[in-house]
Amino acid sequence: MAGPSSTRLSLAMERTGQWIFSQDIPSDVIVEVGEASYSLHKFMLVAKSNYIRKLIIDSEESDLTRIDLSDIPGGAEAFEKTAKFCYGVNFEITVHNVAALHCASMFLQMTDEYCDGNLAARTEGFLSQVALSSLTGAVTVLRSCQKLLPFADDLKVTNRCVEAVGSSASSEAYFPSKSPSNWWMEELAVLEVDSFAKVIMAMKKRGAKYHTISGALITYTERSLKELVRDQSGGKGRVELSDFSDSDSDSSVRIQQREILQSIVVLFPSEKAAFPINFLCCLLRTAIYLRASSSCKRELEKRISEILEHVTVDDLLVLSFTYDGERLLDLDSVRRIISGFVEKEKSTSVFNASGSDFIENCSSPAMQRVAKVVDKYIAEIAAYGELAISKFNGIAILIPKHARKVDDDLYRAVDIYLKVHQNLDEIEREKVCSVMDPLKLSYEARVHASQNKRLPVQIVLHALYFDQLQLRSGTAEDRNVVASRNQKLQTDVSLVRENEELRSELMKMKMYVSDLQKNGQATTSSSKESVKKTNFFSSMSKKLGKLNPFKNGSKDTSNIDDETVDLAKPRRRRFSVS
Repeated sequence: MAGPSSTRLSLAMERTGQWIFSQDIPSDVIVEVGEASYSLHKFMLVAKSNYIRKLIIDSEESDLTRIDLSDIPGGAEAFEKTAKFCYGVNFEITVHNVAALHCASMFLQMTDEYCDGNLAARTEGFLSQVALSSLTGAVTVLRSCQKLLPFADDLKVTNRCVEAVGSSASSEAYFPSKSPSNWWMEELAVLEVDSFAKVIMAMKKRGAKYHTISGALITYTERSLKELVRDQSGGKGRVELSDFSDSDSDSSVRIQQREILQSIVVLFPSEKAAFPINFLCCLLRTAIYLRASSSCKRELEKRISEILEHVTVDDLLVLSFTYDGERLLDLDSVRRIISGFVEKEKSTSVFNASGSDFIENCSSPAMQRVAKVVDKYIAEIAAYGELAISKFNGIAILIPKHARKVDDDLYRAVDIYLKVHQNLDEIEREKVCSVMDPLKLSYEARVHASQNKRLPVQIVLHALYFDQLQLRSGTAEDRNVVASRNQKLQTDVSLVRENEELRSELMKMKMYVSDLQKNGQATTSSSKESVKKTNFFSSMSKKLGKLNPFKNGSKDTSNIDDETVDLAKPRRRRFSVS
Protein backbone atom coordinates (compact mmCIF):
# COMPACT_ATOMS: atom_id res chain seq x y z
CA MET A 1 0.00 0.00 0.00
CA ALA A 2 1.41 3.37 -1.00
CA GLY A 3 2.21 5.80 1.77
CA PRO A 4 1.06 9.44 2.02
CA SER A 5 4.36 10.81 0.67
CA SER A 6 4.22 8.63 -2.44
CA THR A 7 0.63 9.65 -3.01
CA ARG A 8 1.52 13.35 -2.84
CA LEU A 9 4.47 12.70 -5.14
CA SER A 10 2.28 11.03 -7.76
CA LEU A 11 -0.30 13.84 -7.56
CA ALA A 12 2.39 16.46 -8.04
CA MET A 13 3.77 14.54 -11.02
CA GLU A 14 0.28 14.24 -12.48
CA ARG A 15 -0.39 17.95 -12.17
CA THR A 16 2.99 18.75 -13.69
CA GLY A 17 2.29 16.52 -16.68
CA GLN A 18 -0.88 18.43 -17.41
CA TRP A 19 0.90 21.69 -18.14
CA ILE A 20 4.21 20.49 -19.54
CA PHE A 21 3.62 20.44 -23.27
CA SER A 22 7.07 19.29 -24.38
CA GLN A 23 6.57 15.63 -23.49
CA ASP A 24 9.16 14.62 -26.06
CA ILE A 25 11.90 16.27 -24.00
CA PRO A 26 12.55 14.29 -20.84
CA SER A 27 12.83 16.18 -17.53
CA ASP A 28 16.34 16.66 -16.25
CA VAL A 29 15.77 18.01 -12.73
CA ILE A 30 13.53 17.16 -9.78
CA VAL A 31 12.52 20.05 -7.56
CA GLU A 32 11.56 19.12 -4.02
CA VAL A 33 9.34 21.42 -1.96
CA GLY A 34 8.66 19.81 1.37
CA GLU A 35 7.10 16.43 0.66
CA ALA A 36 6.11 17.31 -2.92
CA SER A 37 8.42 16.69 -5.91
CA TYR A 38 8.21 18.09 -9.45
CA SER A 39 9.99 16.67 -12.55
CA LEU A 40 10.87 19.74 -14.60
CA HIS A 41 13.32 21.10 -17.16
CA LYS A 42 16.29 23.20 -16.17
CA PHE A 43 16.21 25.48 -19.17
CA MET A 44 12.57 26.48 -18.54
CA LEU A 45 13.30 27.37 -14.91
CA VAL A 46 16.60 29.13 -15.59
CA ALA A 47 14.92 31.36 -18.17
CA LYS A 48 12.84 33.07 -15.47
CA SER A 49 14.62 32.40 -12.15
CA ASN A 50 18.02 33.87 -11.45
CA TYR A 51 18.09 31.99 -8.13
CA ILE A 52 17.86 28.57 -9.79
CA ARG A 53 20.43 29.62 -12.40
CA LYS A 54 22.90 30.42 -9.62
CA LEU A 55 22.20 27.10 -7.89
CA ILE A 56 23.04 25.17 -11.06
CA ILE A 57 26.14 27.20 -11.81
CA ASP A 58 27.48 27.08 -8.26
CA SER A 59 26.72 23.40 -7.82
CA GLU A 60 29.71 21.08 -7.27
CA GLU A 61 27.93 18.40 -9.26
CA SER A 62 28.58 18.40 -12.96
CA ASP A 63 24.97 17.54 -13.66
CA LEU A 64 22.62 18.75 -10.94
CA THR A 65 19.51 16.59 -10.99
CA ARG A 66 17.80 17.46 -7.70
CA ILE A 67 17.05 20.88 -6.17
CA ASP A 68 15.57 21.40 -2.70
CA LEU A 69 13.36 24.51 -2.40
CA SER A 70 11.67 23.67 0.87
CA ASP A 71 12.45 27.18 2.19
CA ILE A 72 10.45 28.97 -0.48
CA PRO A 73 7.71 31.18 1.06
CA GLY A 74 4.26 29.90 0.33
CA GLY A 75 5.39 26.27 0.11
CA ALA A 76 4.48 23.86 -2.66
CA GLU A 77 1.39 25.77 -3.70
CA ALA A 78 3.32 28.95 -4.38
CA PHE A 79 6.14 27.13 -6.17
CA GLU A 80 3.71 25.30 -8.44
CA LYS A 81 2.34 28.60 -9.71
CA THR A 82 5.82 30.04 -10.23
CA ALA A 83 6.73 26.91 -12.21
CA LYS A 84 3.60 27.36 -14.33
CA PHE A 85 4.70 30.91 -15.03
CA CYS A 86 8.07 29.62 -16.16
CA TYR A 87 6.31 27.24 -18.57
CA GLY A 88 3.99 29.96 -19.83
CA VAL A 89 0.85 28.43 -18.34
CA ASN A 90 -1.85 30.94 -17.40
CA PHE A 91 -3.18 31.12 -13.84
CA GLU A 92 -5.16 33.68 -11.83
CA ILE A 93 -3.61 36.09 -9.35
CA THR A 94 -6.03 36.90 -6.51
CA VAL A 95 -5.99 38.73 -3.20
CA HIS A 96 -5.62 35.34 -1.52
CA ASN A 97 -2.40 34.27 -3.30
CA VAL A 98 -0.77 37.52 -4.39
CA ALA A 99 1.30 37.89 -1.21
CA ALA A 100 2.63 34.32 -1.44
CA LEU A 101 3.37 34.69 -5.17
CA HIS A 102 5.14 37.98 -4.64
CA CYS A 103 7.32 36.57 -1.85
CA ALA A 104 8.05 33.38 -3.85
CA SER A 105 8.96 35.34 -7.00
CA MET A 106 11.29 37.59 -5.03
CA PHE A 107 12.81 34.51 -3.34
CA LEU A 108 13.46 32.94 -6.79
CA GLN A 109 14.69 36.33 -8.10
CA MET A 110 12.09 36.40 -10.86
CA THR A 111 12.44 40.17 -11.38
CA ASP A 112 12.48 42.46 -14.40
CA GLU A 113 16.21 42.99 -13.91
CA TYR A 114 16.70 39.37 -14.84
CA CYS A 115 13.88 39.01 -17.40
CA ASP A 116 11.39 41.54 -18.74
CA GLY A 117 7.76 40.98 -17.75
CA ASN A 118 8.73 38.63 -14.97
CA LEU A 119 6.43 37.38 -12.21
CA ALA A 120 7.58 39.82 -9.51
CA ALA A 121 6.53 42.82 -11.58
CA ARG A 122 3.09 41.33 -12.19
CA THR A 123 2.44 40.58 -8.53
CA GLU A 124 3.64 44.06 -7.60
CA GLY A 125 1.22 45.61 -10.09
CA PHE A 126 -1.67 43.57 -8.71
CA LEU A 127 -0.81 44.55 -5.14
CA SER A 128 -0.67 48.26 -5.88
CA GLN A 129 -3.58 48.59 -8.27
CA VAL A 130 -6.06 45.97 -7.03
CA ALA A 131 -5.41 44.29 -3.69
CA LEU A 132 -4.47 47.33 -1.58
CA SER A 133 -7.00 49.68 -3.14
CA SER A 134 -9.89 48.43 -0.97
CA LEU A 135 -10.25 47.67 2.73
CA THR A 136 -11.49 44.12 2.20
CA GLY A 137 -8.67 43.31 -0.23
CA ALA A 138 -6.00 44.81 2.01
CA VAL A 139 -7.30 42.88 5.03
CA THR A 140 -7.24 39.61 3.04
CA VAL A 141 -3.67 40.18 1.92
CA LEU A 142 -2.63 41.15 5.44
CA ARG A 143 -4.10 37.91 6.81
CA SER A 144 -2.17 35.86 4.25
CA CYS A 145 1.08 37.58 5.28
CA GLN A 146 0.87 35.89 8.65
CA LYS A 147 2.02 32.61 7.08
CA LEU A 148 4.80 34.28 5.09
CA LEU A 149 6.88 35.71 7.91
CA PRO A 150 9.61 36.89 7.99
CA PHE A 151 9.69 37.22 4.16
CA ALA A 152 6.57 39.42 4.08
CA ASP A 153 8.09 41.79 6.65
CA ASP A 154 11.45 41.90 4.88
CA LEU A 155 9.77 42.74 1.58
CA LYS A 156 7.63 45.44 3.26
CA VAL A 157 4.44 43.69 2.16
CA THR A 158 3.08 43.63 5.71
CA ASN A 159 3.76 47.31 6.32
CA ARG A 160 2.11 48.27 3.05
CA CYS A 161 -0.97 46.26 3.96
CA VAL A 162 -1.10 47.79 7.45
CA GLU A 163 -0.92 51.31 6.05
CA ALA A 164 -3.59 50.55 3.47
CA VAL A 165 -5.92 49.02 6.06
CA GLY A 166 -5.34 51.87 8.52
CA SER A 167 -6.02 54.49 5.88
CA SER A 168 -9.20 52.81 4.61
CA ALA A 169 -10.52 52.15 8.11
CA SER A 170 -9.96 55.75 9.20
CA SER A 171 -11.75 56.98 6.12
CA GLU A 172 -14.69 54.60 6.64
CA ALA A 173 -15.02 55.69 10.26
CA TYR A 174 -15.88 59.23 9.22
CA PHE A 175 -17.26 58.71 5.71
CA PRO A 176 -18.79 55.22 5.59
CA SER A 177 -19.36 53.82 2.13
CA LYS A 178 -21.52 50.89 3.25
CA SER A 179 -24.26 50.10 5.70
CA PRO A 180 -24.07 49.60 8.63
CA SER A 181 -21.57 52.35 9.26
CA ASN A 182 -19.39 50.16 11.51
CA TRP A 183 -18.90 47.42 8.91
CA TRP A 184 -15.20 48.17 8.79
CA MET A 185 -14.87 47.09 12.45
CA GLU A 186 -16.09 43.61 11.52
CA GLU A 187 -13.53 43.52 8.72
CA LEU A 188 -10.70 44.22 11.16
CA ALA A 189 -11.97 41.63 13.63
CA VAL A 190 -10.77 38.73 11.44
CA LEU A 191 -7.12 39.72 11.73
CA GLU A 192 -4.56 38.07 13.97
CA VAL A 193 -3.92 40.08 17.11
CA ASP A 194 -0.41 41.15 15.98
CA SER A 195 -1.70 42.47 12.68
CA PHE A 196 -4.69 44.09 14.38
CA ALA A 197 -2.39 45.88 16.82
CA LYS A 198 -0.35 47.28 13.92
CA VAL A 199 -3.51 48.56 12.24
CA ILE A 200 -4.68 50.28 15.44
CA MET A 201 -1.30 51.98 15.81
CA ALA A 202 -1.49 53.14 12.19
CA MET A 203 -4.97 54.58 12.83
CA LYS A 204 -3.71 56.43 15.90
CA LYS A 205 -0.90 57.96 13.85
CA ARG A 206 -3.50 59.18 11.38
CA GLY A 207 -5.36 60.99 14.18
CA ALA A 208 -8.30 58.64 14.68
CA LYS A 209 -10.44 59.69 17.66
CA TYR A 210 -10.56 57.59 20.78
CA HIS A 211 -14.18 56.48 20.32
CA THR A 212 -13.26 55.13 16.89
CA ILE A 213 -10.37 53.15 18.35
CA SER A 214 -12.45 51.91 21.29
CA GLY A 215 -15.24 50.77 18.97
CA ALA A 216 -12.79 48.69 16.95
CA LEU A 217 -11.25 47.23 20.12
CA ILE A 218 -14.65 46.25 21.55
CA THR A 219 -15.70 44.56 18.31
CA TYR A 220 -12.40 42.68 18.06
CA THR A 221 -12.58 41.57 21.70
CA GLU A 222 -16.15 40.33 21.38
CA ARG A 223 -15.20 38.25 18.36
CA SER A 224 -11.86 36.94 19.61
CA LEU A 225 -13.00 36.20 23.18
CA LYS A 226 -16.71 35.80 22.55
CA GLU A 227 -17.19 32.95 25.03
CA LEU A 228 -15.58 34.97 27.80
CA VAL A 229 -16.99 38.47 27.31
CA ARG A 230 -20.38 37.69 25.82
CA ASP A 231 -22.13 39.12 28.90
CA GLN A 232 -20.69 42.62 28.44
CA SER A 233 -24.15 44.00 27.71
CA GLY A 234 -24.77 43.95 31.46
CA GLY A 235 -27.28 41.16 31.99
CA LYS A 236 -27.50 39.28 35.24
CA GLY A 237 -23.80 39.50 35.85
CA ARG A 238 -23.29 35.76 35.89
CA VAL A 239 -22.35 33.87 32.77
CA GLU A 240 -23.02 30.17 32.62
CA LEU A 241 -19.91 28.76 31.03
CA SER A 242 -19.94 25.14 32.05
CA ASP A 243 -17.64 24.12 29.21
CA PHE A 244 -14.71 25.93 30.85
CA SER A 245 -13.07 25.05 34.12
CA ASP A 246 -10.07 26.22 36.06
CA SER A 247 -8.16 23.03 35.18
CA ASP A 248 -7.71 24.02 31.56
CA SER A 249 -6.59 27.59 32.25
CA ASP A 250 -3.06 26.78 31.08
CA SER A 251 -4.08 24.91 27.93
CA SER A 252 -2.97 26.11 24.51
CA VAL A 253 -6.34 27.74 23.92
CA ARG A 254 -6.16 29.64 27.20
CA ILE A 255 -2.61 30.73 26.56
CA GLN A 256 -3.64 32.13 23.19
CA GLN A 257 -6.65 33.91 24.72
CA ARG A 258 -4.43 35.35 27.44
CA GLU A 259 -2.05 36.77 24.84
CA ILE A 260 -4.95 38.27 22.90
CA LEU A 261 -6.37 39.92 26.02
CA GLN A 262 -3.04 41.36 27.13
CA SER A 263 -2.36 42.68 23.63
CA ILE A 264 -5.77 44.36 23.50
CA VAL A 265 -5.39 46.11 26.87
CA VAL A 266 -2.08 47.63 25.77
CA LEU A 267 -3.88 49.28 22.84
CA PHE A 268 -6.42 51.11 25.01
CA PRO A 269 -6.66 54.86 24.36
CA SER A 270 -5.71 57.07 27.28
CA GLU A 271 -9.15 58.70 27.65
CA LYS A 272 -10.95 57.32 30.73
CA ALA A 273 -14.38 57.50 29.07
CA ALA A 274 -13.32 55.40 26.09
CA PHE A 275 -15.12 52.22 27.21
CA PRO A 276 -18.38 51.45 29.03
CA ILE A 277 -17.85 50.16 32.55
CA ASN A 278 -19.72 46.89 32.00
CA PHE A 279 -17.32 46.01 29.17
CA LEU A 280 -14.32 46.75 31.42
CA CYS A 281 -15.77 44.62 34.23
CA CYS A 282 -16.28 41.66 31.90
CA LEU A 283 -12.77 42.13 30.59
CA LEU A 284 -11.33 42.17 34.11
CA ARG A 285 -13.21 39.00 35.04
CA THR A 286 -11.77 37.42 31.87
CA ALA A 287 -8.28 38.52 32.93
CA ILE A 288 -8.77 36.95 36.37
CA TYR A 289 -10.01 33.72 34.80
CA LEU A 290 -7.16 33.53 32.25
CA ARG A 291 -4.59 34.46 34.91
CA ALA A 292 -3.38 37.43 32.94
CA SER A 293 -0.37 39.45 34.01
CA SER A 294 -0.59 41.75 37.02
CA SER A 295 -0.02 44.81 34.86
CA CYS A 296 -2.98 43.84 32.68
CA LYS A 297 -5.32 43.43 35.65
CA ARG A 298 -4.11 46.62 37.35
CA GLU A 299 -4.74 48.64 34.20
CA LEU A 300 -8.31 47.36 34.00
CA GLU A 301 -8.88 48.01 37.71
CA LYS A 302 -7.57 51.55 37.34
CA ARG A 303 -9.89 52.29 34.43
CA ILE A 304 -12.91 50.92 36.30
CA SER A 305 -12.05 53.04 39.34
CA GLU A 306 -11.95 56.18 37.22
CA ILE A 307 -15.57 55.76 36.10
CA LEU A 308 -16.97 53.84 39.10
CA GLU A 309 -19.81 56.34 39.51
CA HIS A 310 -21.45 54.62 36.50
CA VAL A 311 -21.22 51.14 38.01
CA THR A 312 -24.22 48.93 38.73
CA VAL A 313 -24.64 46.02 41.11
CA ASP A 314 -24.58 43.59 38.17
CA ASP A 315 -21.25 45.01 37.03
CA LEU A 316 -19.67 44.34 40.42
CA LEU A 317 -21.23 40.87 40.54
CA VAL A 318 -19.55 40.09 37.21
CA LEU A 319 -16.21 40.51 38.95
CA SER A 320 -17.19 38.45 41.97
CA PHE A 321 -18.32 35.10 40.63
CA THR A 322 -16.90 32.28 38.56
CA TYR A 323 -18.34 31.68 35.12
CA ASP A 324 -20.78 29.08 36.43
CA GLY A 325 -22.05 31.60 38.99
CA GLU A 326 -21.66 29.14 41.86
CA ARG A 327 -18.45 30.25 43.59
CA LEU A 328 -17.09 33.59 44.74
CA LEU A 329 -13.83 34.71 43.22
CA ASP A 330 -11.10 36.50 45.11
CA LEU A 331 -12.64 39.86 46.01
CA ASP A 332 -9.31 41.69 46.11
CA SER A 333 -9.95 43.27 42.71
CA VAL A 334 -13.26 44.72 43.91
CA ARG A 335 -11.57 46.10 47.01
CA ARG A 336 -8.80 47.73 44.98
CA ILE A 337 -11.34 49.27 42.59
CA ILE A 338 -13.45 50.80 45.37
CA SER A 339 -10.35 51.93 47.26
CA GLY A 340 -8.99 53.58 44.13
CA PHE A 341 -12.25 55.46 43.59
CA VAL A 342 -12.32 56.68 47.20
CA GLU A 343 -8.73 57.88 46.93
CA LYS A 344 -9.58 59.70 43.71
CA GLU A 345 -12.49 61.43 45.44
CA LYS A 346 -10.25 62.43 48.33
CA SER A 347 -7.74 63.91 45.90
CA THR A 348 -10.45 66.27 44.66
CA SER A 349 -11.10 67.52 48.20
CA VAL A 350 -10.55 71.17 49.00
CA PHE A 351 -9.01 73.12 51.87
CA ASN A 352 -10.88 75.76 53.83
CA ALA A 353 -9.83 79.37 53.95
CA SER A 354 -7.17 78.83 56.58
CA GLY A 355 -5.61 76.07 54.54
CA SER A 356 -4.96 73.98 57.60
CA ASP A 357 -8.10 71.90 58.01
CA PHE A 358 -8.71 69.23 55.45
CA ILE A 359 -12.31 69.00 54.23
CA GLU A 360 -13.09 65.70 52.56
CA ASN A 361 -15.42 65.83 49.58
CA CYS A 362 -16.65 62.30 50.13
CA SER A 363 -20.30 63.38 50.11
CA SER A 364 -20.26 64.22 46.43
CA PRO A 365 -23.12 62.82 44.31
CA ALA A 366 -20.70 60.34 42.73
CA MET A 367 -19.58 59.09 46.14
CA GLN A 368 -23.13 58.79 47.41
CA ARG A 369 -24.17 56.81 44.36
CA VAL A 370 -21.20 54.47 44.66
CA ALA A 371 -21.90 53.99 48.37
CA LYS A 372 -25.48 52.94 47.62
CA VAL A 373 -24.37 50.51 44.90
CA VAL A 374 -21.66 49.02 47.11
CA ASP A 375 -24.13 48.45 49.97
CA LYS A 376 -26.51 46.63 47.64
CA TYR A 377 -23.62 44.65 46.22
CA ILE A 378 -22.58 43.56 49.72
CA ALA A 379 -26.15 42.41 50.36
CA GLU A 380 -25.94 40.19 47.27
CA ILE A 381 -22.68 38.48 48.18
CA ALA A 382 -23.64 38.21 51.87
CA ALA A 383 -25.92 35.30 50.98
CA TYR A 384 -22.93 33.05 50.25
CA GLY A 385 -21.70 30.97 53.14
CA GLU A 386 -18.05 31.01 52.08
CA LEU A 387 -17.80 34.79 52.51
CA ALA A 388 -15.59 35.43 55.54
CA ILE A 389 -16.26 38.24 58.01
CA SER A 390 -12.96 39.88 57.08
CA LYS A 391 -13.99 39.98 53.40
CA PHE A 392 -17.46 41.30 54.25
CA ASN A 393 -16.17 44.02 56.56
CA GLY A 394 -13.21 44.77 54.31
CA ILE A 395 -15.46 45.95 51.49
CA ALA A 396 -18.05 47.69 53.68
CA ILE A 397 -15.55 49.90 55.52
CA LEU A 398 -13.98 51.18 52.29
CA ILE A 399 -16.84 53.64 51.88
CA PRO A 400 -16.48 56.58 54.33
CA LYS A 401 -19.32 56.59 56.86
CA HIS A 402 -20.34 60.16 56.15
CA ALA A 403 -20.90 59.22 52.49
CA ARG A 404 -24.07 57.37 53.55
CA LYS A 405 -27.10 59.44 54.50
CA VAL A 406 -28.76 56.39 56.00
CA ASP A 407 -27.43 52.90 56.69
CA ASP A 408 -30.58 51.01 55.71
CA ASP A 409 -28.98 49.19 52.77
CA LEU A 410 -25.97 48.32 54.87
CA TYR A 411 -28.26 47.06 57.64
CA ARG A 412 -30.01 44.83 55.12
CA ALA A 413 -26.62 43.38 54.09
CA VAL A 414 -25.72 42.76 57.74
CA ASP A 415 -29.05 41.09 58.40
CA ILE A 416 -28.65 38.78 55.40
CA TYR A 417 -25.14 37.87 56.47
CA LEU A 418 -26.28 37.02 60.01
CA LYS A 419 -29.20 35.02 58.68
CA VAL A 420 -26.96 32.91 56.44
CA HIS A 421 -24.14 32.53 58.99
CA GLN A 422 -26.18 31.35 61.97
CA ASN A 423 -23.28 29.77 63.86
CA LEU A 424 -21.60 33.05 64.74
CA ASP A 425 -21.09 33.83 68.39
CA GLU A 426 -21.92 37.16 70.05
CA ILE A 427 -18.48 38.66 69.46
CA GLU A 428 -18.49 37.70 65.77
CA ARG A 429 -21.98 39.14 65.31
CA GLU A 430 -20.87 42.37 66.93
CA LYS A 431 -17.92 42.46 64.57
CA VAL A 432 -20.23 42.11 61.56
CA CYS A 433 -22.53 44.84 62.88
CA SER A 434 -19.62 47.19 63.52
CA VAL A 435 -19.66 48.31 59.88
CA MET A 436 -22.97 50.15 60.31
CA ASP A 437 -24.12 52.99 62.56
CA PRO A 438 -27.40 52.15 64.37
CA LEU A 439 -28.01 55.87 64.87
CA LYS A 440 -28.24 56.36 61.06
CA LEU A 441 -31.08 53.90 60.52
CA SER A 442 -34.47 55.13 59.38
CA TYR A 443 -37.52 54.76 61.60
CA GLU A 444 -38.68 51.64 59.76
CA ALA A 445 -35.21 50.10 59.97
CA ARG A 446 -35.03 50.83 63.72
CA VAL A 447 -38.39 49.14 64.25
CA HIS A 448 -37.12 46.10 62.38
CA ALA A 449 -33.82 46.13 64.27
CA SER A 450 -35.58 46.32 67.64
CA GLN A 451 -37.40 43.07 66.80
CA ASN A 452 -34.44 41.35 65.13
CA LYS A 453 -33.26 38.50 67.33
CA ARG A 454 -30.17 37.98 65.15
CA LEU A 455 -28.68 41.32 66.15
CA PRO A 456 -26.50 41.69 69.25
CA VAL A 457 -28.22 43.28 72.26
CA GLN A 458 -25.96 46.32 72.11
CA ILE A 459 -27.14 47.18 68.57
CA VAL A 460 -30.81 46.91 69.58
CA LEU A 461 -30.23 49.21 72.55
CA HIS A 462 -28.55 51.77 70.28
CA ALA A 463 -31.53 51.72 67.95
CA LEU A 464 -33.99 52.24 70.82
CA TYR A 465 -31.90 54.95 72.47
CA PHE A 466 -31.61 57.05 69.32
CA ASP A 467 -34.97 58.78 69.70
CA GLN A 468 -34.15 59.69 73.31
CA LEU A 469 -31.09 61.55 72.08
CA GLN A 470 -33.20 63.44 69.58
CA LEU A 471 -35.64 64.43 72.30
CA ARG A 472 -32.87 66.07 74.30
CA SER A 473 -31.19 67.88 71.42
CA GLY A 474 -34.15 68.89 69.22
CA THR A 475 -36.48 71.92 69.25
CA ALA A 476 -39.96 71.85 70.80
CA GLU A 477 -41.58 70.98 67.49
CA ASP A 478 -38.96 68.32 66.76
CA ARG A 479 -39.43 66.92 70.23
CA ASN A 480 -43.15 66.47 69.66
CA VAL A 481 -42.51 64.64 66.40
CA VAL A 482 -39.81 62.48 67.94
CA ALA A 483 -41.93 61.84 71.03
CA SER A 484 -44.84 60.62 68.94
CA ARG A 485 -42.52 58.38 66.94
CA ASN A 486 -40.90 57.12 70.10
CA GLN A 487 -44.30 56.38 71.68
CA LYS A 488 -45.37 54.52 68.56
CA LEU A 489 -42.11 52.58 68.54
CA GLN A 490 -42.53 51.61 72.20
CA THR A 491 -46.15 50.61 71.60
CA ASP A 492 -45.15 48.48 68.65
CA VAL A 493 -42.42 46.81 70.66
CA SER A 494 -44.73 46.11 73.61
CA LEU A 495 -47.41 44.67 71.32
CA VAL A 496 -44.88 42.41 69.73
CA ARG A 497 -43.71 41.17 73.12
CA GLU A 498 -47.27 40.55 74.36
CA ASN A 499 -48.06 38.68 71.18
CA GLU A 500 -45.05 36.53 71.82
CA GLU A 501 -46.27 35.77 75.35
CA LEU A 502 -49.75 34.85 74.09
CA ARG A 503 -48.25 32.64 71.47
CA SER A 504 -46.17 30.94 74.15
CA GLU A 505 -49.27 30.32 76.31
CA LEU A 506 -51.10 28.85 73.35
CA MET A 507 -48.24 26.53 72.62
CA LYS A 508 -48.20 25.34 76.22
CA MET A 509 -51.92 24.67 76.12
CA LYS A 510 -51.64 22.71 72.90
CA MET A 511 -48.86 20.62 74.35
CA TYR A 512 -50.92 19.92 77.50
CA VAL A 513 -54.00 18.87 75.56
CA SER A 514 -51.87 16.68 73.34
CA ASP A 515 -50.40 14.94 76.40
CA LEU A 516 -53.87 14.29 77.80
CA GLN A 517 -55.04 12.75 74.58
CA LYS A 518 -52.02 10.47 74.43
CA ASN A 519 -52.36 9.29 78.03
CA GLY A 520 -56.14 8.69 77.76
CA GLN A 521 -56.95 9.84 81.24
CA ALA A 522 -60.46 9.64 82.77
CA THR A 523 -62.82 12.05 84.51
CA THR A 524 -60.38 13.23 87.12
CA SER A 525 -57.99 14.14 84.42
CA SER A 526 -60.77 15.96 82.62
CA SER A 527 -61.50 18.01 85.72
CA LYS A 528 -57.84 18.91 85.98
CA GLU A 529 -57.90 19.87 82.36
CA SER A 530 -60.83 22.21 82.99
CA VAL A 531 -58.93 23.76 85.88
CA LYS A 532 -55.93 24.26 83.61
CA LYS A 533 -58.15 25.76 80.97
CA THR A 534 -59.68 28.08 83.53
CA ASN A 535 -56.23 29.17 84.58
CA PHE A 536 -55.21 29.59 80.98
CA PHE A 537 -58.23 31.70 80.06
CA SER A 538 -57.79 33.76 83.21
CA SER A 539 -54.23 34.44 82.15
CA MET A 540 -55.41 35.16 78.63
CA SER A 541 -58.01 37.58 79.96
CA LYS A 542 -55.35 39.45 81.87
CA LYS A 543 -53.16 39.74 78.79
CA LEU A 544 -56.00 40.95 76.62
CA GLY A 545 -57.04 43.40 79.30
CA LYS A 546 -53.80 45.24 78.81
CA LEU A 547 -54.77 45.82 75.19
CA ASN A 548 -58.25 47.18 76.14
CA PRO A 549 -58.51 50.59 74.44
CA PHE A 550 -61.14 51.74 76.99
CA LYS A 551 -59.18 50.87 80.05
CA ASN A 552 -57.97 54.39 80.76
CA GLY A 553 -60.54 56.44 78.88
CA SER A 554 -63.94 54.84 79.61
CA LYS A 555 -65.18 52.86 82.53
CA ASP A 556 -63.20 49.74 83.24
CA THR A 557 -65.59 46.97 84.29
CA SER A 558 -63.01 44.21 84.24
CA ASN A 559 -62.68 44.17 88.05
CA ILE A 560 -66.37 44.26 89.00
CA ASP A 561 -67.57 41.25 90.98
CA ASP A 562 -70.78 39.81 89.57
CA GLU A 563 -72.03 38.79 93.08
CA THR A 564 -71.97 42.34 94.48
CA VAL A 565 -73.96 43.91 91.70
CA ASP A 566 -77.43 45.03 92.86
CA LEU A 567 -79.85 44.26 90.08
CA ALA A 568 -82.96 45.64 91.93
CA LYS A 569 -85.00 48.21 90.07
CA PRO A 570 -84.17 51.67 91.43
CA ARG A 571 -86.94 53.64 93.23
CA ARG A 572 -88.57 56.31 91.17
CA ARG A 573 -87.92 59.73 92.56
CA ARG A 574 -89.96 62.83 92.04
CA PHE A 575 -88.12 65.93 91.14
CA SER A 576 -90.02 69.13 91.83
CA VAL A 577 -89.31 72.79 92.06
CA SER A 578 -91.37 73.39 95.09
